[in-house]
Amino acid sequence: MRYLVWALRLVIFVVVLLFALKNTDRVNVYFFADHLISEVPLIVVMLASFVVGAVFGLLLTVPGVMRRRREIASLRRELDQARAVAKGGLAADAPPSPDAILPVTPL
Repeated sequence: MRYLVWALRLVIFVVVLLFALKNTDRVNVYFFADHLISEVPLIVVMLASFVVGAVFGLLLTVPGVMRRRREIASLRRELDQARAVAKGGLAADAPPSPDAILPVTPL
């Protein structure tokens, strides 16, 4: 399996290298306010666009990842408290539940 992964990486590298060698034409890049960068190789422009897009894509995933990490931490705390209660004692940092102080009775 490891050799297959390395072969796939080699094939992708060769394809990208051939693509880069075919796109060496010089282009002008225009930004806002008539800012111009002239005679930039096309492959540099395409690579920069790819990198900027990948960075923006990763930045968009950060809030979701942070939310999931907080949720996992909260669920782990709940699980630890439930295990402590199941062993017969209360968790050290958890306040006792209201039912333990005043049991709820049906009317």
